[in-house]
Amino acid sequence: MKNIIQPKFLLFFIAVIASNLFSGCGNKNATENLTGQDSAHAEEAEIKLSDAQIKAIGIELGTVSYRNLKTTLKVNGKLALPPQNKAQVSVLVGGIVKEIPVMEGQFVNKGQTLAILENAEFLQAQQEYLENKSSLEFLKAEFERQTELQKDNINAAKTLQQSKSNYNTAVAKNNLFSEKLKLYGINPADISSEKIKSSFSIAAPIAGYIKHINLFIGKFSEPNIPQFEIVDNRFLHIDLTIYEQDVAKVHEGQQLNFSIINDPHSTHTATIFSVNKAFEDNSQAVIAHAKIKDVDDNLLPGMFIEARIQVNDFKTMALPDGAIVSNGEEHYIYVEHEKNSFRQVQIKTGTSDMGFTEITPTENISDTEKIVINGAYYLLSQLTKGEGEHHD
Repeated sequence: MKNIIQPKFLLFFIAVIASNLFSGCGNKNATENLTGQDSAHAEEAEIKLSDAQIKAIGIELGTVSYRNLKTTLKVNGKLALPPQNKAQVSVLVGGIVKEIPVMEGQFVNKGQTLAILENAEFLQAQQEYLENKSSLEFLKAEFERQTELQKDNINAAKTLQQSKSNYNTAVAKNNLFSEKLKLYGINPADISSEKIKSSFSIAAPIAGYIKHINLFIGKFSEPNIPQFEIVDNRFLHIDLTIYEQDVAKVHEGQQLNFSIINDPHSTHTATIFSVNKAFEDNSQAVIAHAKIKDVDDNLLPGMFIEARIQVNDFKTMALPDGAIVSNGEEHYIYVEHEKNSFRQVQIKTGTSDMGFTEITPTENISDTEKIVINGAYYLLSQLTKGEGEHHD
């Protein structure tokens, strides 16, 4: 007996098949539309520029860095020099300035001549030294002769004593005149009757840069008045002000980043090497001293700085603030994947400090990939300038 399909079941079966067909077509069209949108978005998220555009915009490239932006202690301080690396130069004996072979701002080595002076007393000091030196040689020989005579009881003991006294007096004068010559910066061994000097020099006591000169040709250099000031900025360090509530967080060996108050985007690194053990006068704060890793010519004594001491060693991926652009609530960076070709990468931002911002990219970015750190807003404007047309 044949099975006969009732009309109502036939209609139901046809309806189910039709529904599945329309559903499949709808899903296919939706997939095609989504793929098309993704493709269009991918094309819009890339931009290629010419060499001329790169130069005109001033695009600069950099890489990601890892910085401690969250677990740091913010402190202020000032650049300073240790006392052994700065000097005021004066003379104990004055003189007329004959020559100044150096200039302010010039680097000088220890012992280098700063000025040449003339003084009549200098000639007299040499004369006294040479006369006493000659007398000393005679008195020494006489003392030795009297000593030999005394051995054979030929001379009186009083004569030997007088000879010895005269010789010892001459030795004392020789030492005195020698030290007097040293006040002029002269080695007594270099003085002889054939080598009398008419001038003496002021020598640099340390190596460093000449900050100030208080002399000119023909001026009389007064004794005990600073005539030169020298600073050796190669040994700059930081004096950090640590208030009472933060003293326990700071110790030797901690790393820090700092920037000059008037130049917050230029950062430097340093390491704390000592912390004072007493509060400053009229302040509940101590001074911590930090050694700068690389001292450049832009760092000068007395500059005020802002520092971040790394309380622990947690670091996060970060970029300069200029590398990050925003479109509404979304944030982007631009990564170079070919020469002069950049792709837009969405990121999440975190803590910002000292000109850097913590980032979390939506895709992996290696430490070597080049990222636009200057000119990123131009790329964003090029990618978004047609958005208004798409919404019409």
